[in-house]
Amino acid sequence: MSRGRLARDLHPVAWWLWAIGLAVAASATTNPLSLLLLVGVAALAVGLRRSDQPWGASFRLYVWLGVAIVVIRVVFRVVFGGGSNGTVLLDLPAVPLPEAAAGIVLLGPVTLESLLAGAYEGLRLATIVICVGAANSLANPKRLLRSVPPALYEVGTALVVAVSVLPQLADSVQRVRAAQSLRAAPATGRVGSMRRFLVPVLEDALERSLALAAGMDTRGYGRSGDASPARRRVTGALMLTGLCGVCVGVYAGLDQEAPRWLATPMLLLGVAVAVLGTVSAGRRVERSRYRPDRWRTPELLVVAAGVVVAVLGQWVARHQPLVALPRLDAVPTVSLAVLLGAGVALLGAVASPPTRVTAPRVVTA
Repeated sequence: MSRGRLARDLHPVAWWLWAIGLAVAASATTNPLSLLLLVGVAALAVGLRRSDQPWGASFRLYVWLGVAIVVIRVVFRVVFGGGSNGTVLLDLPAVPLPEAAAGIVLLGPVTLESLLAGAYEGLRLATIVICVGAANSLANPKRLLRSVPPALYEVGTALVVAVSVLPQLADSVQRVRAAQSLRAAPATGRVGSMRRFLVPVLEDALERSLALAAGMDTRGYGRSGDASPARRRVTGALMLTGLCGVCVGVYAGLDQEAPRWLATPMLLLGVAVAVLGTVSAGRRVERSRYRPDRWRTPELLVVAAGVVVAVLGQWVARHQPLVALPRLDAVPTVSLAVLLGAGVALLGAVASPPTRVTAPRVVTA
């Protein structure tokens, strides 16, 4: 067996870039077939490469969240006016509103086209959420924290703690459910059972979050070293200059009347100066790595797959608008580019090495 196929954890940044590529492709289309293909690829990748760690069990929560998003979006279409153009499925009476809420209609005729539009839009948002959930289930949040640039370590710590909330809740649910199944608890009704279940789950998740914060503080995360006043002024000047360059470049890119040399060149210059400021600020942060994460061929293949999927999704949105944004009165279709993007995304997941399996944990009651 080659070294790249040995059982190991893929670099977490590679999984996130792969998932972001899928999310970019999903944001450019409302075709339910294309979106379901991306959801299927994300689910297969999680099923093939997720670990037995707590964050690996959080994908189901994101799937249910996506289902809730679709249902809520369709309900909003019904409550806030389903539209009168198209095939009327349910003729509800319209509720008049005061002039302060002009333009908003409650209830009214519900058409098939309005329900499909709500379902398509909700499915697009749900697909993006599921892609993010796939990255959260596949990537190790602790290794992701080690990959954050030193200058952004405080922000990266907050982001890693935030994205690990659902995995911690999922692990707490399993631990509490397993512990309660070992006890012969008396029947206390639905409300009492829910209270007996939710309170330990929230308490366990809170204790794990506090333990994570205490562990990071003990290891010196975000600890700043000594820096001279001159270096601090240089770092601040680079960051402010880069920010101003990015703002000018974005404004010139949106304003067609602005000179073209203020658009892309100024944006690239601002990004370059901001990167220099970030590197200069990172020298103030003192941290060490016991085992640095290396990028190998599987990481590059996974990232390349995400980039190709994003590019194909944008290409379909520009050159095949009827495929990316199907009409509500016609059956959606997919093109060869859509199928190729789904295949590339799946090949990227398959190219990743098998995940290491840790020893089984003993759940204590």
